[in-house]
Amino acid sequence: MNFVLSSKCADRQVVTEQDLQTMGWALWSVLGESAQSEFDAAHYGAGAAILSVVLLGRGYAMLAAAWFSFLYPEKRVRFLNRGISGNRTVDLRERWQRDCLDLRPTWLSIYVGINDTWRRFDRHMPTTTEEFGEHYRALLQSVSKQLPDTRPVIVEPFVLPVPPDRREWRQDLDPKIAVVRSLALEYRALYVPLDGLFAQAATRREPEFWAPDGVHPTPAGHALIAQAWLNAVKAL
Repeated sequence: MNFVLSSKCADRQVVTEQDLQTMGWALWSVLGESAQSEFDAAHYGAGAAILSVVLLGRGYAMLAAAWFSFLYPEKRVRFLNRGISGNRTVDLRERWQRDCLDLRPTWLSIYVGINDTWRRFDRHMPTTTEEFGEHYRALLQSVSKQLPDTRPVIVEPFVLPVPPDRREWRQDLDPKIAVVRSLALEYRALYVPLDGLFAQAATRREPEFWAPDGVHPTPAGHALIAQAWLNAVKAL
């Protein structure tokens, strides 16, 4: 069983278990003789294990995969992260076939949207709500058509009001969140309501504690996302 996590950061290359074993051996091979004498060569597999974590990133995807694998080792689920930092829906759509559909996942988690809003304010590259909806629908339609047995998991984009100019983003992001929620209902996707969850979390600690720039989570913020994701897939 495979999960493909299409999120905001991490590696885009398909890496097999054999590749990881090979890279683990390569890591061992570049150690000097003095370092090798401290270990047995059989431990090269540890390098493969480390690389498997690196390829999932250092955020919620890694946390969710780690907890799921710990709770359900007998399911032998393989997690793949194909997110790229800065991607908008149009960018994800361009690589959707090779980076997601061709992997034929059992479950497909999609986390995209905040950069469609951000680019309007930092680079004057707006994505209208209509364009956003068109791109997002195309992603889900292709899953429905090519992989009818694949279950989508939609992660809602969010923003917190830090720094203060992030408040202006609501006018652009809120309609896009409404589109995402509507599409989740239409395509019967599992849903992770991050915008509301982060707003709720910000009543317990200041917004900066969860995401210092309103967008990129702290370790606690990533833990919040991972827990919400695991709850959505009923792993907790």
